[in-house]
Amino acid sequence: MSLKKLAISTLALFTLGACGTGTNSATQSSEKSEANSQPKVVKVGLYGEKNEDWDYLKKELKEKENIELELVKFTDYVTPNTALEEGSVDINAFQTVGYLETFNKEHKTHIVPIGWTLLQPLGIYSNKIKNVSELKENDTVIIPDGASNGGRALLLLQEAGLIKVDASKGVLPAISDITENKLNLNIKEVTAAQTIRSLDDAAVAIANGDVAIDAGKSPKQDAIFLEKVTEKSKPYYNFIAAHEKNKDDAVLKTIVKYYQTDAVAKVLEESTKGASIPIWNEAK
Repeated sequence: MSLKKLAISTLALFTLGACGTGTNSATQSSEKSEANSQPKVVKVGLYGEKNEDWDYLKKELKEKENIELELVKFTDYVTPNTALEEGSVDINAFQTVGYLETFNKEHKTHIVPIGWTLLQPLGIYSNKIKNVSELKENDTVIIPDGASNGGRALLLLQEAGLIKVDASKGVLPAISDITENKLNLNIKEVTAAQTIRSLDDAAVAIANGDVAIDAGKSPKQDAIFLEKVTEKSKPYYNFIAAHEKNKDDAVLKTIVKYYQTDAVAKVLEESTKGASIPIWNEAK
């Protein structure tokens, strides 16, 4: 082959190669652009039907960060954590510090807090009396079950002057730790979601804030006795939780950042009439 023909052949090969590379590059760029335009879907486990703070956040994140929140709503306090451990949700937001510590220990789960949210004071509710001083001997008192919720409820009864519990048990006293019960109150445990629904069968019921709100109650207006918010309230702070392997995920950190804002605090104030208290600044 002559030098001239060889040069022409070589030039043709380089030209074809250049064309091929350009096509691949354009295709890759198009695919990358399409991938970036797809929303990042994050499944959020929540308790109950009323979650106005997350409804607001869903709109904000979709519009400003192209993060699409899929709100998965549960009717109990166990399933949101088992779902998170198993990976059917990416984060959840419903529980207190004390509850998670007990849950992780009992269920061998690997769930961690990644961002503080709110505090919902526990309340005593009744369809029959207007003040805890009206409770009579042998009256039935409904409290949520579980070491964390049940212990907190017993401490609330103590705060109301109705019983005394063994101080050495800290924030996790059990019914067996009651040291004084002058009215011989009949204290019964039910699942947290059933507390408000059991009001017709008891003189009073103690309910978590989210349970009361979901049942149409306003803790500030309807509770006949409401838990005081003090330095001792920290074990009852709520938070956004993730599996420990995802605790540093950038998308999840963005969700936390958007939650911890004045705008969300305003939504909480308006939707719960002040019953949900933002605590991310205090918790730092």
